[in-house]
Amino acid sequence: MNFDANRPDLTVGVIGTGAMGRGIAQVAAAGGMNVLMTDSRPGAAQEARDFIDKMLSRAAEKGGMSKDAAVAAVSRIKIVGSPADMKPCHVVIEAIVENLDAKRQLFAELETIVAPDCILVTNTSSLSVTTVAAKLKTPQRFAGFHFFNPVPLMKLVEVIDGLQTENWVSEALMAIGRRMTREPVRCTDAPGFLVNQVGRGFTLEAAHLVHEGIASFVDVDRVMRDVGGFRMGPFELMELTGLDVTQPASELIYTQFFQEPRYRPNLIMRARYEAGVLGRKTKKGFYDYDAEMKPIAPAEPAPPAAYPGHVWVSPAEPHGHAVLSELLRKMGASIETGPKPSANALILVTPIGEDATTCAVEQELDPKRTVAVDTLFPMVKRRTIMCTPVTDHIYRNAAHGLLASDGVPVTVCRDSPGFIAQRIVAMIVNIGCSIAQSRTAQPPDIDKAVTLGLNYPNGPFKFGDVLGPQRVHKVLASMYRIYGDPRYRPNIWLTRRAKLGVSLLTPEP
Repeated sequence: MNFDANRPDLTVGVIGTGAMGRGIAQVAAAGGMNVLMTDSRPGAAQEARDFIDKMLSRAAEKGGMSKDAAVAAVSRIKIVGSPADMKPCHVVIEAIVENLDAKRQLFAELETIVAPDCILVTNTSSLSVTTVAAKLKTPQRFAGFHFFNPVPLMKLVEVIDGLQTENWVSEALMAIGRRMTREPVRCTDAPGFLVNQVGRGFTLEAAHLVHEGIASFVDVDRVMRDVGGFRMGPFELMELTGLDVTQPASELIYTQFFQEPRYRPNLIMRARYEAGVLGRKTKKGFYDYDAEMKPIAPAEPAPPAAYPGHVWVSPAEPHGHAVLSELLRKMGASIETGPKPSANALILVTPIGEDATTCAVEQELDPKRTVAVDTLFPMVKRRTIMCTPVTDHIYRNAAHGLLASDGVPVTVCRDSPGFIAQRIVAMIVNIGCSIAQSRTAQPPDIDKAVTLGLNYPNGPFKFGDVLGPQRVHKVLASMYRIYGDPRYRPNIWLTRRAKLGVSLLTPEP
């Protein structure tokens, strides 16, 4: 099919003018396309056009575009009465309610209205593109075009091939996405597409951590901001998006993947969802809120005024031993260098994927004096430590006081394979690798989608390469061995590249 996505008179239909629909209409019009817009609610389309006019005028005032360009863009948006008026369109984008029957009914109607070469598009975020298209007479011209809210600010758009989507359709949508000044990434149909799949590693693993009693909501958020480098912690993010969005999406992805353990939801999120404790929109969630809607978080406790007489650092993890020993030397700690700790020394271990208990037992160390330190991530903004269930509080406080003695805050969590950041980031990497292994998308596109769509500091493959594929694999393998839970089994894409010592971005022929 010879479809010219760059023709100057390209006309895009937008059905549904809520937050997503009006955002799509705005970027289409700003990209030089004609837009026909309709909504089933009387007056909604006009409200959307007025809103777009306001947004583009504001952009012109701030210098984001010229006043003439803003006026021209708004003039390209026409309101029509119903889907029956979409006949002139070259592309029709649906942005209605997330209901399979409603979408199927709409597209069945559109097939009788538009030209045979008109591309039909769904903006669904959770439904299968293949399933939506299944009953169409021409599913070959149907695809997913998943934007992110707010559309004008979020540069990413996912172009999703259904099972029967022809290549020219997706190629045209890639070009149209670029005309809209979006960054398009292409993938095949899969539950959660790219961004929503990878996002489960961040939020679900955090919920599992809290459910296991390892850390509090605020501790997890602090660690993932300061240690992981994320702009928001996982619970802060869920507060913003709302559990009425996050929880149903999580359960749907889990169901659509036939209960794949990596996507298993958590009771903590389900209980709050059912109770209507959804986050900012209900003024109560994982956090309470003050009158100005600022989250109320407990103050970070002052570190104990304790300091060890002698410290022995386990050499079992050479990298961790070197990094921690160097830090302790700068702090002026008295470090023992013998093969075994003396009778009263604080014992520090630096596990990758293991818990403090496993380290103490397998290395034949005194568990009452053993404290684990996370050295996989930089220890510049925050440090994370954990103890065995029998670690004496004197040694716990000594480790805490020592590692906080230069003013860097320390988070103390309960014993856990992988601490906090190791667990969450390893799950993000593992899910990214599973997407690549299934050929849903190419690794560079997965990284691009995650950094643009979720604002993560790195995509899964970049994260894995920065930390080291072998280390990430070790985190997962250790958690799998200790927990016995298949949610932690390393994906074969990761396993092979870790064994070969090559980048996770290494493609296959």
